[in-house]
Amino acid sequence: MNVQLDERNVECSYSSDIRRGECIYSCELCNKAFREHRTLIRHQRIHRSEHPYTCDVCNEAFSGKRSLAKHQRIHTGERPCTCDVCNKAFSDGSNLRTHQHIHTGERPYTCDVCNKAFRQHGSLTTHQHIHTGERPYTCDVCSKAFSQKSNLKTHQHIHTGERPYRCDVCSKAFSVKSSLIKHQRVHTDECPYTCDVCNKAFHQKSNLKTHQHIHTGERPFRCDVCSKAFSVKSSLINHQRVHTGECPYTCDVCNKAFSRKSSLTTHQRIHTGECPYTCDVCNKAFHQKSNLKTHQRIHTGEHPYKCDVCSKTFSQKSSLITHQRTHNG
Repeated sequence: MNVQLDERNVECSYSSDIRRGECIYSCELCNKAFREHRTLIRHQRIHRSEHPYTCDVCNEAFSGKRSLAKHQRIHTGERPCTCDVCNKAFSDGSNLRTHQHIHTGERPYTCDVCNKAFRQHGSLTTHQHIHTGERPYTCDVCSKAFSQKSNLKTHQHIHTGERPYRCDVCSKAFSVKSSLIKHQRVHTDECPYTCDVCNKAFHQKSNLKTHQHIHTGERPFRCDVCSKAFSVKSSLINHQRVHTGECPYTCDVCNKAFSRKSSLTTHQRIHTGECPYTCDVCNKAFHQKSNLKTHQRIHTGEHPYKCDVCSKTFSQKSSLITHQRTHNG
């Protein structure tokens, strides 16, 4: 009699737990708990890698019937869950609930280290990798690891050569979305990054940072051959070709080779006849900006080059060099 009473008590306790929404069935592998035994059974298929439900369109397999039903909406285009604020539709109720946080301003997922709050649980999980140093997503080609799945996906474009982000103005393609956004500023002439010393504006944050070396005098890029230092990394790379003799830029007309791309561009104007730099006083045009600058000294009367022997001044450096020969023979 006592045993029967105990059993009834247990049954009543189970029923009361279910009514209270308590999770009484625990997975012995990951300790995740469920209110219903059948839900636990479905969950355990994840650990057994069991996927009995297959999509008849793309053959992707799923551990649960509900997961398959959600997936099939990709093919049917069905979006049964609609936001009652903005009428945006979703294929899944969980996506709708996450979306509604935009309207309510709710951020229910909080980091227990820095208290930063997030609308989505996935965003919190990704954020926590900053504190743990965890990099769970690894490239199967070069084994480089990432804290976010999206970063891995972007990285893999390097190996596949894929460039899915295309400029709608000039059709130039990029492997990274951020690179496309930066590039589009060339067309819009947007310069969101401004130097707080001279107010010069730049398309990219990296260009602003490089520019600021002018004001700080910093030269962080040093040649390992002659120890000459540069404020810009590209200047160091160009300089190193003096030591290596490398000339990677070749003219497709006369095959003349150059160590710098800018030198090739300037040279090609000999073949095209292009003179993009025009004097605003006499309208004379030049292939190179430096030639225009030298020419303008005729109008300004500027003589920046001074002989250190007789103090005679010149508008061009070449004229000073020629003059100095009169002193040294």
